[in-house]
Amino acid sequence: MVKHWQSICCVFSMCLVFSAGQLRAEDWPAFRGPLGNGISQETDVPLKWSAEENILWKAPLPAPGNSSPIVSNGKVFITCAENEGRKRSLYCFDRTSGKQLWVRSVEPDKVMPTHKTNNYCGSTPAADGKRVVVWHSSAGLYCYDFAGKELWHRSLGEFEHIWGYGASPVLHAGKIILHCGPGKRVFMTALDLESGKTLWETNEPVAGDGQYNDQRKYMGSWSTPVIANVNGQTLIICSMALRVNAYEPTSGKIIWSCEGLHGKKGDLAYTSPVLANKICVAMGGFNGPAIGFRMQGSGNITDAQRLWLKEPNPQRISTGIFTNGHLFMANAGPNLFQCLNPATGEIVWQERSGGAACWGSMVLADKHLYVTDQNGTTHVFQPSTAGLEKVAENPLKERSNSTPAVSDGQVFIRTFRHLYCIGK
Repeated sequence: MVKHWQSICCVFSMCLVFSAGQLRAEDWPAFRGPLGNGISQETDVPLKWSAEENILWKAPLPAPGNSSPIVSNGKVFITCAENEGRKRSLYCFDRTSGKQLWVRSVEPDKVMPTHKTNNYCGSTPAADGKRVVVWHSSAGLYCYDFAGKELWHRSLGEFEHIWGYGASPVLHAGKIILHCGPGKRVFMTALDLESGKTLWETNEPVAGDGQYNDQRKYMGSWSTPVIANVNGQTLIICSMALRVNAYEPTSGKIIWSCEGLHGKKGDLAYTSPVLANKICVAMGGFNGPAIGFRMQGSGNITDAQRLWLKEPNPQRISTGIFTNGHLFMANAGPNLFQCLNPATGEIVWQERSGGAACWGSMVLADKHLYVTDQNGTTHVFQPSTAGLEKVAENPLKERSNSTPAVSDGQVFIRTFRHLYCIGK
């Protein structure tokens, strides 16, 4: 059972909601953790490591990838893609020893295009302690038990985009919540976790072929949804190409939407929305706009509730963390760490990280922020509003585009070559 998250609620007073009854306190069962906000309740987490220090085990991976590890009920899961996307696999490792327990692979008949920086395993799996779900985009959605037995699989259609796919499934109340796209057809859907049956689908309007807008600029969203309780109502919140939508989980009805992600260079969203008490902050990609708005009302709430819009911005692929009343970001270029005021969008401070660009998202554990850059160095710093207070730089000397998982006092990191378990 997940414990009461008092320490988190004091800095994130609007609790995010997951199917908590099936999770163990130390699990990290989905992209950005048990609450989908990158925040861990773990204490005594390692602050320093290297390729030789505090490595409990490392397991070789067959190919690079942008997905992140998850930890559930004694297992670590990660996706890999080989043979230029013609083979896509889910790997299961023992969390204690690092031993590979099983691998389940899919070999699609048709391989859609992608960008060379986004291998065919950009989507992170999700698990509930008994079942694990993995989305291979056009190659299908698969559900396995923890022994590796396939329980069901579904084709959700073809998704073609020159930059590939990257949204991850989220589990909530016996449902799989999945943002399907980008491409000609984009939709949010809920499926029954036990059977794979579609419960609802809500289409999102797209322009042209879903790759370019009417101005022939790039468009698309790779944002993983967040589930939150807002003013007593559970909502699924996701950044789409042009706007942020809030969906009712039972019916898929859009309760409200806020516009503002249309940018001068395109309509793009890579990050998940960040919820800062009753304010939602959403980031456009490719130097596009960032917006902040109050999460209240119904229908198009843009005019009534949007607090600010700022453009241009650094390239943002990594999702940030809200803590201590502020939003902390690690950007992909220029190479900056930032502290923002979510109510105004104003930059409180920004400093160069001293490392490479960050694609992996930020994690908060034991009062420290962790983010791994593209050189495989994990930067650890204090969430201070006074300036960058770096605690450690931890190099693994292998490239990485992934987000750390924190579980039971250990940190799990995926590089292009290995899966690492780091502990004291």
